[in-house]
Amino acid sequence: MAAAAAATSLSLLSPPSLKSSLSLRSSSRLRMPTPMSIRAFSAPVLTQDDLKKIAADKAVDYVKSGMVLGLGTGSTAAFVVDKIGQLLKSGQLSDIVGVPTSKRTQEQAASLGIPLSVLDSHPNIDLAIDGADEVDPFLNLVKGRGGALLREKMVEAASGKFVVVVDETKLVEGLGGSGLAMPVEVVQFCWKYNLTRLQELFTEEGCDAKLRVDSDGKPYVTDNSNYIVDLYFKTPIKDATAAGKEISALEGVVEHGLFLDMATAVIIAGKEGVTVQTK
Repeated sequence: MAAAAAATSLSLLSPPSLKSSLSLRSSSRLRMPTPMSIRAFSAPVLTQDDLKKIAADKAVDYVKSGMVLGLGTGSTAAFVVDKIGQLLKSGQLSDIVGVPTSKRTQEQAASLGIPLSVLDSHPNIDLAIDGADEVDPFLNLVKGRGGALLREKMVEAASGKFVVVVDETKLVEGLGGSGLAMPVEVVQFCWKYNLTRLQELFTEEGCDAKLRVDSDGKPYVTDNSNYIVDLYFKTPIKDATAAGKEISALEGVVEHGLFLDMATAVIIAGKEGVTVQTK
């Protein structure tokens, strides 16, 4: 019994040397936590050109081999033309004919190897793709700040489908609402006379009419040898359809930048993604 009791007593007591050893080992393994630095990575900020390119790539999805295409003018349309050139070169598109809306677009498309023609030879265009300066909720447009409004309107009116490519900054509640130019192409003869008459048409909206000039301060001359009078509205145009008719009725006016009831679809690139609006 004594031996058994002694055994029990020994089993309940921890050897002092073991406690000491455990204590020393534990203290040797303790380390103060190393300070951590956390770096936050924000999503890349898309520029306006990035958004235009995204929308342009989406618009080119409408293009099929064998089409006659209206090729627009401007910074956004340039991305479209560039993409079409790439797809032709890679063989993903074939038998495309392009009808350019300006000398600038003609030069760009030719440099990319896109076969070109004119409305005289191809009066029925399958699809036109172009940018816009303003888009209202009904998909009416202001176009022509690039100076090519006459040829753009001719080509796009001859197209079975007209796809517009913009970034979200071009959306307005009413045409003229951006406060930027709404162009009117006029003959050079007596342009001041027509500038005054154009301004007087929009007294209610509040309108400043200015002759467009180039970087040298000389009158800007279109591909058709005309001038452009830019209209700057203080408030949106109340009735764009009526305004278009009144502008066109003025002798000496060649064309205006109101593109009404023409767009089939508008592709809009924004920071949240790409949306497509159709009528």
